[in-house]
Amino acid sequence: MTATPQLLPPNLVHHFYAGGARIAALRGLPAVERCPEEWVGATVARAGSPGTGLARTAGGTLVRDLVTADPQSWLGGPAVDGPGSIEGDTGFLLKLLDAGQRLPVHVHPDRSFAARHLGCPYGKTEAWLVLEASDDAAVYLGWSTDVDPEELAHRRDVQDGAWMLSRLHRIPVGPGDGFLVPAGVPHAIGEGVFVAEVQEPTDLSLLLEWSVTTSTREESHLGLGFDVAMDAVSTTALAAEDLLRLRVHHDLEARTPGAVPLLPEDADPFFRLHLLAPPPDEAADVPAGFAVLVVLSGTGVLEGATSVPVGGGQSFVVPAAFGPWRLVGDAQVLAARPAEGWRGRPTGRIVG
Repeated sequence: MTATPQLLPPNLVHHFYAGGARIAALRGLPAVERCPEEWVGATVARAGSPGTGLARTAGGTLVRDLVTADPQSWLGGPAVDGPGSIEGDTGFLLKLLDAGQRLPVHVHPDRSFAARHLGCPYGKTEAWLVLEASDDAAVYLGWSTDVDPEELAHRRDVQDGAWMLSRLHRIPVGPGDGFLVPAGVPHAIGEGVFVAEVQEPTDLSLLLEWSVTTSTREESHLGLGFDVAMDAVSTTALAAEDLLRLRVHHDLEARTPGAVPLLPEDADPFFRLHLLAPPPDEAADVPAGFAVLVVLSGTGVLEGATSVPVGGGQSFVVPAAFGPWRLVGDAQVLAARPAEGWRGRPTGRIVG
């Protein structure tokens, strides 16, 4: 039985795009060229590369193997079973992503599309919490006006990224901004944005703009061909009221009792992300359950079945068998967890 949070060594992932200096600084590492992502506590691998992205504990064991061997201790119940079940499934994936250049315009399929065409129970709804951002940094989320599907297909084929960007909502960002990115909604992260990204546990991306990556056209449609893959892409405008619902803000420097939600409420059926930053002589309480932690700064203690000291730059996986726990001290900790009742895997679209 596993009842103690496990320390995670850095798990940097090479990618086509520049970035990663802010991840290296957080983790106390020398900067490595084109390592702009860390997959924290990951039990799923990068698409097409079975070993890439899988996280290990400080003892060298894959987190996926620990969860698979003892789901009761890690998840608080049996492993998820059924069509397309995933080994070591924890219900979500947490990444740190430091964009040293603008990412391409792309889309992720929803669960219904993934189940029909890819044999996967998860799509890739995701969310971003901005940790740091350059002065002029921005993200792009959803069409600002309806887009004709045939025109979009043409612009995709000629790789007119400027046309796509001009029709997406460009949103200036700063630390503490939280966004939900529903599956099906085109999006991109701009240069200079450092985020914690929590998402469904897949690596399913459909590239509308592959020319700024190392991928080819044939590597950009999930192996389905664009005639099928484009059914996963919304071409309707993201209305102002929907955009407002997909964005929240929290002062990351604030000291607040309890666990503070950092994402819009519409994220709750998919995953949860909280900030633990209690005031002096108080604590932030977290119920029992699997969690992945990133300590942003300070020092503290996780008090549960045992006491575990934590410090800035560290990350941990917390098993359900640790029981209800609390953070005490001056540490600031991100805590990512699966949705309540995550084994039910919600379906449907968040926005029209």
